Amino acid sequence: MDPTHRASDEYGQGHDRSGGDPGHRRPSRESGGADFGPGTPQQVRVVQLTAGDLLLTVNPVDGSEVEACPPGSGPAAPVRRTPAERADHERAGAPPVPAGPPAPQLPLLEREEERERLVGLLARGRSVRLTGQAGSGRTALLAAVAADCADLAPDGVVRLNGRGRTGADLLHALFDTVYKAPSHRPDRDELLALVRSIGAVVTVDDLEIGGTALDELLAATPECAFLLAATPDVTTPVVDAHLEEVLLAGLGRGASLALLEKVVERSLTEEERNWAGDLWFESEGLPLRFVQAGSLLVQRDRMRAGPEAFDEYDYFEPRADDAPPAPAPPAAEALDVPLPSLGEGAAPAVLLASRLSEAARATLRFAVALGGEVPHQAHLPALVGDTHADAALGELAGCGLLSPAGPRYRLAAGVLAQLAAAGYEDDAAAQARTAAQHYAWWASHPSVTPERAVAEADAIVASLTRLVPGDEAGAASAAVLLARSASPAFAAGLGWGAWERALRIGQEAARIAGEVAEEAYFHHELGVLALCTGNPDRARTELETSIGMRGALADKSGAVAGRRALALVADRSGDFAPVGRTSSGDEVPMVRQDAPGTPPGGFPAAPVFPRQPAEEQPTVVSSLPAGPAARKGPGRAVLGGARRNLAAAGAGAVLIAVLGTVVTLGVTSGGGDEPGSRNVTTEQTATEDPADDGLPAEKPEDGSVPAGETTGGETSSTPSASESASPSTSGSPSPSSSTSDGTPPGTDDPTDDGSSSPSEPTPTKTSPRPTETDSESPDPTPSESESESPDPSPTPTDDTPPPPPQGSSSASGPVESASAPESGAATDPAA
Repeated sequence: MDPTHRASDEYGQGHDRSGGDPGHRRPSRESGGADFGPGTPQQVRVVQLTAGDLLLTVNPVDGSEVEACPPGSGPAAPVRRTPAERADHERAGAPPVPAGPPAPQLPLLEREEERERLVGLLARGRSVRLTGQAGSGRTALLAAVAADCADLAPDGVVRLNGRGRTGADLLHALFDTVYKAPSHRPDRDELLALVRSIGAVVTVDDLEIGGTALDELLAATPECAFLLAATPDVTTPVVDAHLEEVLLAGLGRGASLALLEKVVERSLTEEERNWAGDLWFESEGLPLRFVQAGSLLVQRDRMRAGPEAFDEYDYFEPRADDAPPAPAPPAAEALDVPLPSLGEGAAPAVLLASRLSEAARATLRFAVALGGEVPHQAHLPALVGDTHADAALGELAGCGLLSPAGPRYRLAAGVLAQLAAAGYEDDAAAQARTAAQHYAWWASHPSVTPERAVAEADAIVASLTRLVPGDEAGAASAAVLLARSASPAFAAGLGWGAWERALRIGQEAARIAGEVAEEAYFHHELGVLALCTGNPDRARTELETSIGMRGALADKSGAVAGRRALALVADRSGDFAPVGRTSSGDEVPMVRQDAPGTPPGGFPAAPVFPRQPAEEQPTVVSSLPAGPAARKGPGRAVLGGARRNLAAAGAGAVLIAVLGTVVTLGVTSGGGDEPGSRNVTTEQTATEDPADDGLPAEKPEDGSVPAGETTGGETSSTPSASESASPSTSGSPSPSSSTSDGTPPGTDDPTDDGSSSPSEPTPTKTSPRPTETDSESPDPTPSESESESPDPSPTPTDDTPPPPPQGSSSASGPVESASAPESGAATDPAA
């Protein structure tokens, strides 16, 4: 039978339950279970938040995008939390209550002197550093002192955890506790201004910073009194730090025995007292050792009552509140269960774990694989594979194998080393990979909020640390998947310390696995993070690396996101140079021409090149030095490089064509000129015409009249035939035109009688002072027609115009006339 179109009476179903058509299949509730076509894609969680004056859009697909906050859309000013909001915030940051029977509340023994001293110092505004060994009861003492100092400061008491936190992380945690600023992370300056006004008693447990970092933390919060709990191996503060040092020693013999009786909830026998005395001497009175030793005695009592007691799941069910404590069984009926040895009492983790449930031991294996971090109890059923595995956290906490660490639990001091030595670390790689796969699915699920992901950040980062670097197959790929899934959640939840650690480990894992696309993503995210935290140099390096990788992969969308962020880095760092600019020497110059309305002096113009003889090679324009000698006029451009030569040659060709056209027009119109017109030599410049090529006219010297202008103020638009027939001098060329009285300016003898004529020119010595046109044009190569004495050329009549130039320039001067033909080149047969 067709499974898609079944009969109406199949399985006793005459119609669809939804009341629709009997032949219509009921759609699947799964997103990917549609009959035709792909399923509905999972929505990408895109979150926008502000970091200082930047708008950060966390995009898990192509990478986060950052831009300047648009005007008027900046974040609202942070406001202080109300007492009710402070209580809710502290409750959310406390470790969860373990499932199972409640643990007994242990008293604080032999700590009254230290407690009073700490409260007195904090009341006077002094900061204190409490130093004690791991397991000496620092956390319990901090909790008691915080309760006593609840009303000392205006902002109350702020409880922080310093494990794996830097000074900046602690400052942001302090700000987040006192102020409410959703989706906003202040920059360094704003953060310092806000925390400076906080007046509170701040307790920091498991502090890991010291030296200069600790001094900066204290200097940034002058109105706060700190109570810092650290182990002796943490770096000591600087010498001039205003910190009081308080040492926390172990308990005395009597207090240790009293604590042991509180744990077992009965009186100790003489044998047990002797055993506890030896344990006190060996452990130096650490309270944690006696809590664990009391758990060993509790397990011994249960084993004496029934050997099968630990095989039942309901053994740890709590007794009624009104039930009396269970007395010790009579000696005649009790089984002979010896006391633990002194070594087992000093390192009881292995013996305690052997008497726990299988789910509790599996949880310990995961905790060892994660470096001591215990997953949240909500994750234990999925990790262990037991629906009742969440109760394992209560078993471990009741035995003293766990200790609170901020919003989570971790293995107590010394437990990790003891379990690793007993073989709990043999399959750590497989356990870490399983945890990584689970957290990768969980962190990317739409129902998981960024705040929940940040609360589980320590376990996630621990999974990444175990997998990278790793020699196991698939470990690096699992780490890449976890970092790719968790890092956007850390960024959106403002857990930027965990975000940075996850990105760095993910980048290393992607490099090991050879996943270039994922490595480019991590480089991009690290660049965005560095930009948001005020490190532009680091941001530029990471973004350029990401852009290069994505360009090689043809990832256009990712490369565009990287270029946008890199442009913002250049803008904020003051570097306005465009990305990928042309290297030096390859710039293409712009050819500009003057037009009506051009400012006086004009724009920088391209140089004018003289026409070369036909048999000569074209002149190559080389790079000129950028010194003062190379820039003598406002309209001179310095060219260099291959592209400059090509551009200059093209500009010269255009100008030569224009000049040739002007010369041809001048020659053909020379027949109508009057005989009395002045003679114009080839050394004169072009007339100032609005339709010319934009070259500035040369200023005449010695009061001479410019070409094309009469003495009466009238202007002649076309030179006469006599002007175009004036021969050029030989020898040293004269850069200036002749004056109206026939004396060429620039000669050594200004008192010349004017006997020189066009047919017999007088050789003159010109000064080497170049004009503007001379400096722009190279010296022409002398032709074979040059001689010591010029060959006089006949003057053409008005009826016979001179022939046009034949493509060769005159050797009489370095500059070619822009409005008259070269008479020497037209009449000299040698040319």
